[in-house]
Amino acid sequence: MCDHEGSLAVHAAGTLPTRVAGWCSAAAVLFFCMGESAQARCGDPPKAGVNWVDCSKAMLVLDGRDLTGGDFSHARLSSSTLTGARLNNAKLVATELSLAKLDGADLSGANLEKAAGLKASFQGANMTGARLISAEFSRANFAQAVMTGANLAKSDVMRSNFSGTELTGADLSKAELARVVLAGAKMANANLSYSNLARADLRDLKLEGVDFTGAYLFLTNLGGADLSRTKGLTTDQLRLACGTNETKLPPGVASPERWRCEED
Repeated sequence: MCDHEGSLAVHAAGTLPTRVAGWCSAAAVLFFCMGESAQARCGDPPKAGVNWVDCSKAMLVLDGRDLTGGDFSHARLSSSTLTGARLNNAKLVATELSLAKLDGADLSGANLEKAAGLKASFQGANMTGARLISAEFSRANFAQAVMTGANLAKSDVMRSNFSGTELTGADLSKAELARVVLAGAKMANANLSYSNLARADLRDLKLEGVDFTGAYLFLTNLGGADLSRTKGLTTDQLRLACGTNETKLPPGVASPERWRCEED
């Protein structure tokens, strides 16, 4: 019915009813061939350029594997371990990564748009220039990851750990960042405009060039943070935030009469 490449041959029919029957038969055969081809593709071994689109690959051990440029879009990789794997320029669009472990992996230039990964771990991973637009990685671990120039616009990473993460030039505009921990993160020129930073921890950070336009700062901890060279910050935003006498503000932006959380 299908050849070795999954191709289909259908003979022309003479009459209209026969033609219609032929078309229906062709559609059924094509569907069968596509399923047969997908099954064969999902059975391919892990390697650079592998095509595992829409494949179920949960709980695999792929530590250190070279998966450069592979396509894992819509695949299910939950609870898999890819520690130290090479996934640079890979496609992980809408990929399921819940509880997956990608510590130390190379995801530079990878596309994780609309990917989902509750409690996934990217500790120490190279995610330079990675795309995480509209991705959902709540309670994930990005500690010590390199995310220079990464795009996390409209992503949901609430309650995630970004301790010591390199976020220079990253785009986190309109991102859900509630309760994230950013202790020791490097965030020069990052875009936090219109993001939700409620109860996030930005203590003692140097935030040169960071754009806070429209950011929601309810109980955001800015104690000791250097905001003196930020953009878009207003006193109205700061009235909702938690700061200290050591918090440095931009010229022309007045400190609230009383910081919230002072009793803490």
